[in-house]
Amino acid sequence: MGESFTIQLSNNLVRSLLDDGEKLRKKTKKSKSKILQEPKNSHQKQISNDPEEFKSLRSAAGWPLQPPVYLPTAPSKSENAELDSIKSLLQDSQNVVERLQKREENMLQEVTQRAKALHDEEFKLPSRQPMPCLNEKDECLKCYKEHAKDPLKCANLVKEFADCARRVRRQVNSAQS
Repeated sequence: MGESFTIQLSNNLVRSLLDDGEKLRKKTKKSKSKILQEPKNSHQKQISNDPEEFKSLRSAAGWPLQPPVYLPTAPSKSENAELDSIKSLLQDSQNVVERLQKREENMLQEVTQRAKALHDEEFKLPSRQPMPCLNEKDECLKCYKEHAKDPLKCANLVKEFADCARRVRRQVNSAQS
């Protein structure tokens, strides 16, 4: 018992074992495949991640072969570089959007200021000047109240008021020409 030995399984042997397992299953004509339970033995052998060893163990146990399940791995360097470039493009586009928003705000303020200036120029209220000949008018009205029964006594004041009005009219007409 002190001698150690190795057993080598060839691919042909594995295929023939698989073929024999298939033939046995077809002969027994089981209606539904039964779920095989793993033995609850505490002295189980650890199975490595080698796919060839996995196939040989499954075929030896009579289990059907299934393709190995590949678990997702960490992204490769090229994928990381691609993600980084996408992130940088996203950051750049966000910067562009922020600059455009700031520019839009500045333009809005400028347009608002210009519109207000144009509005103020267009709709300026004329400077309020005192009403011409106001004193003469007030004296005429006062005279008519005092002499309600004899209005001819106010003729001189009415003439002064009419002269004042004529002078103002001439000034306005000469200024417009």
